[in-house]
Order: sequence, then C-alpha cells, then structure tokens
Amino acid sequence: MKHGTRGVAALGYMLQVPTEDRFLMTKKELENKIAVLLGGRVAEELIFRDISTGASDDLLKATDIAKSMVKTHGMSQIFGQVHLEDGRAPIFLQNPQHSYCREYSETTAQEIDAEIRCIIDTQYVRATQILGA
Repeated sequence: MKHGTRGVAALGYMLQVPTEDRFLMTKKELENKIAVLLGGRVAEELIFRDISTGASDDLLKATDIAKSMVKTHGMSQIFGQVHLEDGRAPIFLQNPQHSYCREYSETTAQEIDAEIRCIIDTQYVRATQILGA
C-alpha cells in the first residue's frame, strides 16, 4: 500500500450550491449565477464560432432565475417591489384547459418578458467580457 496516494483527481471543475438549497440570495448572487450559466454558450461561440444544443439546460435555468427575479422577488428595475407570479385559480373555478390565472394585462406580460430578456442579455454580455471576447 502506498502512502499519500489519493486516487485520480479532476483537473478542475466548479461546484455551485443549487439556488433551491439556499434560503436567501442577493440580486448580485443571482446575476452571477446567470452569468456562469451562460458561460458555456459564450465559450462555444468563442471557440467554435457556432452554438449547439449543449447549453439548453443552462439556458432554461438562467431564464428561470431571471423570471423569478422579476416576477417573484421584486428585483426588477421596471416593476420594483411588486410580486407578479401567476396564481392558480381556486379549484372550483379552474377550467381544465386554463388552470392558471394571470393577474396582469397582456401589456404587463410583454414588459415582464422584456425585463427577463434584458437580465439575460446583460449577463450574457458580462460573461462574454469575462471570457475575454
């Protein structure tokens, strides 16, 4: 038996605590998480000058974080301290085809989409700058 041998180690990896495992996260922490999630897509574009389906799960997670920032956590420049999460209609009012009820206008929905896109785009630019493009 050799002393001091610990096996094969990884050359490098990053481990993040999942958002759902933390009780509190700041706006900056969430923005950082989005930038990290977008880093793989940015790297593909920088190295291969093309994109693949490889980043689809990261894009989903980044979008979900941005959506929660805007709709749930009051971290939006446009909407401020407002909770905009879609609610469920009471069971007796639910139509099987329309089980969610939106409590805001179509115009507000479009503004929410634009704010989510702005957060994602800003962090994409940031990830691009960090990776040296």
